[in-house]
Parts: sequence; structure tokens; C-alpha cells
Amino acid sequence: MIEWERLPDLRSPIMVTAFEGWNDAGEAATDAIDHLRQVWGSNPLAELDPDDYYDFQVTRPHIRVEEEGRSVTWPTTRVFVASAPTRDIVIVHGIEPNMRWRAFCEDILGIARDLGIERIVNLGALLADVPHTRPVPLTAFATEPTLISALGLDQSTYDGPTGIVGVLQHAAEMAEIPALSLWAAVPHYVSQAPCPKAALALLQRMEDIMDLSIPLGDLPDEAAAWQRGVDEMALEDDEIGEYVGQLERARDSEDLPEASGDAIAAEFERYLRRRGS
Repeated sequence: MIEWERLPDLRSPIMVTAFEGWNDAGEAATDAIDHLRQVWGSNPLAELDPDDYYDFQVTRPHIRVEEEGRSVTWPTTRVFVASAPTRDIVIVHGIEPNMRWRAFCEDILGIARDLGIERIVNLGALLADVPHTRPVPLTAFATEPTLISALGLDQSTYDGPTGIVGVLQHAAEMAEIPALSLWAAVPHYVSQAPCPKAALALLQRMEDIMDLSIPLGDLPDEAAAWQRGVDEMALEDDEIGEYVGQLERARDSEDLPEASGDAIAAEFERYLRRRGS
């Protein structure tokens, strides 16, 4: 449990979490929250005791050589606060813990309660059979009916193994703290980090969820460069190129029913709302 010397006075705060490891394909989720820290600036608030949650033979500390001498950086979960234009964003950047997940989630939710968090947004990214040439598939879900209705989310029907994002989502729901999970699908044939196209997609969807316009900086250019690089790889490898074509045909046939006038109008309205038009 975190003991605060003085609780910060935050404006309508939202907590955004992302965890390195199984939940972070292409490092898209952690890159997205790092982008938030960069564009809005951030100050450290707290960090969890790594001895409580990490096996250092599995998740090893790093030795760093600095002007002052050598230091050890321990794997842990850190909490920052960033000042967006109309509200504060509490950013939780961690590594998926190796043990005591229930206590870990209670620590995170304790921080949320102490800071008066209005909503938790859990970010994740997974490897999937999707083509890099199409928009990144996103899944945003919750179980609270009012949240689902207000933000146009899906009701989760997933049944199977989960990571810390799924466990934290469930713990928040049990604690009656409004929470949702937002996942990006990363093409499995280009799974190596970074994947700026997926990070960009997460940030653009978060604009709706947080009711904020997020400065994107160079990220759109980085996403375009990433796609060009994968295009070149597919052109040079006939097997990959053929596989990408199969994925494109499958994705396009799935998307056809969604390309209605209502869907296009709704997306345009969301764009105008984000940009304050």
C-alpha cells in the first residue's frame, strides 16, 4: 500500500495503465502511454515495492553506469501524473508482475481510490491474424452497462487465459470503480517492437474515451514509415506477400457490412468532437 505524504489535488483524473510483457505486443500499449507522458509532461507520484511482485531471476534488474557511479534499476510499476488541458491523467507504467497478482491489483486500485480516479483505462496489445495494410483493429470493452452505453463499448465475452490487464479490469469492476480495457491487434508476422501504427490507433481511440484531443507529434509519420517498411518486406518475400493478400481479403469481407452511411457519419462526428469543431 502506498503511503502519501500529501495527496495531489487533481482535476477530474483518469488513470491509464499499460504493462510490459504478454499484454504489450509490439510495445504498442506502453509506447502509447509514454507518448502521453511526452506530450503533456509528467511528474512521478509513486512506485510499487519490486520485492513484493517480481522474481528477479525472471525479470532482472539493470546495472547503469552514470557520472555519479553505478546504479541498479529494479523492475517495478511506476505511477506518474500528466497535466492535460482539461483534466489530469494518472499514468501507470509497469511490468507484468511475476507473483501476487491480487495484492498487486489492490495496490493499483488503492492508488486510484486515494487520488479520486473517475475512470480507469487499461491498454493492451495482442498478436493477431490481421494485415498491416488495413486500419488497426481495436477492441474496447467493459461490463458496466452505463459505461458501455456512454462510450459505445462492447460487452466482453472472452473466456480463456488472461494477463494482468484482464485481472486488473476484473478487480476494478469488483471494487465498483468504472474501468474499461482497450486492445490493439498487431500483425503477428511483424511482431517485433516498435509498432507505431498500433500505438497511434490506441491514442486516437483514447481521445473519445478521455474526451481530449491528444497531440500526436511525429507519430503519424512514424506509423506511415513503419507501414512502408513492412510493404517492402512483403514485396521481397513472396510467401509473406501472398499471406498478407489472404488477410486483406478476409478483413475486407468482414468490414463490408460496417461501411454504412451511419457508421461513416458517426466516425466523422467523433472526429469533429475530438478536434473541437
